[in-house]
Amino acid sequence: MLGSTHGTLTTNSRHAPAVACGGSPGPAVHPQSGPSTAGNAEDTAVDTDVSGRPLHSAVPDLDRFFRPESMALVGASDAEDRPNTGITRRLIAWAERVGARLHAVHPSRPAVFGIPCVPSVADLPGPVDLAVLLVRDPLPVIEELDGAKAKFAVAFASGFAETGPEGAAAQTRLAAAARRAGLRLLGPNTNLNAFERFRDDLQGPAIALITQSGHQGRPLFILQELGIRISHWAQTGDEADLETADFLSYFATRPEVGAIALYAEGLKDGRCFLLAADRAARAKVPVVAVKVGRTETGARAAASHTGKPTGADAVVDAAMRQFGVIRVDGPDELQDTAALLARARPPLAEGVVVYSISGGTGAHFCDLATAAGLPLPTLSAEKQTELHQWIPGDLSVANPVDNGGHPVSDWRGRKIIDALLADPAVGVLICPITGPFPPMSDRLAQDLVDAAEQTDKLVCVVWGSPVGTEDAYRTTLLGSSRVATFRTFANCITAVRAYLGHHRFTAGYRSSFDDAPRTPSPSARKAEGLLRPGQQLSEHAAKQLLRAYGIRVPREQLVTSAAAAVRAAGLVGYPVVMKASARRLAHKTELGLVRLGLTSASQVRDTYRELTDIARYEGVELDGVLVCQMVDRGVEMAVGMTHDSLFGPTVTLGLGGVLVEVLQDASVRVPPFGEDQARAMLAELRGHTLLDGIRGAPPADVDALVEVVLRVQRMALELGDRIAELGVNPLMVLERGQGAVALDALAICR
Repeated sequence: MLGSTHGTLTTNSRHAPAVACGGSPGPAVHPQSGPSTAGNAEDTAVDTDVSGRPLHSAVPDLDRFFRPESMALVGASDAEDRPNTGITRRLIAWAERVGARLHAVHPSRPAVFGIPCVPSVADLPGPVDLAVLLVRDPLPVIEELDGAKAKFAVAFASGFAETGPEGAAAQTRLAAAARRAGLRLLGPNTNLNAFERFRDDLQGPAIALITQSGHQGRPLFILQELGIRISHWAQTGDEADLETADFLSYFATRPEVGAIALYAEGLKDGRCFLLAADRAARAKVPVVAVKVGRTETGARAAASHTGKPTGADAVVDAAMRQFGVIRVDGPDELQDTAALLARARPPLAEGVVVYSISGGTGAHFCDLATAAGLPLPTLSAEKQTELHQWIPGDLSVANPVDNGGHPVSDWRGRKIIDALLADPAVGVLICPITGPFPPMSDRLAQDLVDAAEQTDKLVCVVWGSPVGTEDAYRTTLLGSSRVATFRTFANCITAVRAYLGHHRFTAGYRSSFDDAPRTPSPSARKAEGLLRPGQQLSEHAAKQLLRAYGIRVPREQLVTSAAAAVRAAGLVGYPVVMKASARRLAHKTELGLVRLGLTSASQVRDTYRELTDIARYEGVELDGVLVCQMVDRGVEMAVGMTHDSLFGPTVTLGLGGVLVEVLQDASVRVPPFGEDQARAMLAELRGHTLLDGIRGAPPADVDALVEVVLRVQRMALELGDRIAELGVNPLMVLERGQGAVALDALAICR
């Protein structure tokens, strides 16, 4: 996101203190996490990057949370007028299904639904795996559980961080009590979605759900009724202890999980989330997420629901993309995309072919698919000739393939589908059926299902009928686990794009945490002496900071007299630029404190006097005037570093000069990241073609620009907690092979 009044690239806010991820007291690291991927609690404490942020996260062993052998129900009730009664019935039934011994806790009742009660958790006959707290104030119960009486607890009550500062303080006390008790706590402000009835008759890879709103997860849970397996559901609530990242890490290690679907309103800790997403990317487990907070209104509503910071949306979006998390906008996209990614086999090719019974439908779908970036290759002449054996010669079969009406009475329809799937350039076949047209649509659906059963390639159908009760849809298409069926063009395109993108991403994924610097560079030691806590540096000092990190700046001298300015111009070489230099001076151009293209000693002398006169009039306390080399040929870019409330230091790249605030064309990354991500930042810019050379201009030195981005990233890692904001604008990217020069710089120390 762009938006500094200084013309630099910024995100927002300040960084919260770094904490170890997944290392709270409680169960040991999950046995599936080895030293090479997860580390352990001890490693997490010591293995940090140069900024002190963790590079590994422990995977909490949540097996006994989801499948306890014993559990306590605190606040159990069988009184007909109490809301806890229905919950008690439900948990008793759940305990029977999973084979857990259930202990009821009630201060006065001898038994609940025939189960003997004890008056308090202190009277439990022994430790339990899970304690479910159906009480208004869970704090006293958590304190009683001290002494390893429970491995996990669920706090159902609300009225904590989501209500404001007083509730947040109460939540802090609750989390501290859980730590002292040595247990892991889910909630508060959660519900009991983890204890739903999950169907055990469904086969294939499953979707694991993580939601901060139980209601928003309901559409995905109901996917079981369409034959799609759901293995777990974690409703994290206010996340006093257990958080989204913990469940994300755990689900990424589960062999039955084919995809993770996430609905998040806020995140507890940005680095912990990224470490969990990194674990999923290493394991090639797709993560599909709805993240609330794209607008100020949505962010405010989310904060009031769970008390979590939503973060700057541009940074959240970039961070998710950086670690392969697929962000979608709504529950319908979440369920369709997660379902496809969970069940579809890896693509054998990236080409998408559209097969339609209507030329208009095919053209419309291809228009939308191409705009979304799906690759629709033109079928070879040989393949088109083959298809015209069964399709009239006046119909186009180049892609989309228009069959003029799927054959009903013979074998030709199946031949067409098989021929398309046999094309080595095709990895996905999509058949949009905008409405039922029996018997044609019935036969088409059956042929698609039969062909899908015989291929490793992805077959998708869009069944556009608003009714959805047709046999071809309910029985034929939904009855097949090999056909991905959608109800809208948009959701199909979104899911297929995510499917191809996920496998492309994970095929070349290398974790940036593996190569993150752990010790300060010599540049950091040089730069530390230039920092002035709480102050904005002058341009000259900010450029010295850049120079310490090997970022090229123009030849320049800081002078304090007209005569010295003339001498400096001779040494720098005409033409020159002259600028006022002072701390806390951001808008030099607007104040008339910059002069370009000075070509003589008299101009330099006069300009020095003009600049000092203006500064005196504006009340600017100068530390001198800069006489700089004039660099006027190249592409103006901007590189910045600032802080995000969730992720800490971030690096932003965009078009520079005056365009930085006008076009708002920028790309963001969260350190650490490598050269591949730096180049991806360039590709994301709408104006990136300027660097290729336009209207006769030579191509710019993209390699030098990438190197500057990586050096600013190193500065962000090493000095990010001491620099509030850094901006290089413009960074003049010269002709290929000639480098890049930072013509102006802003640095504000924390």
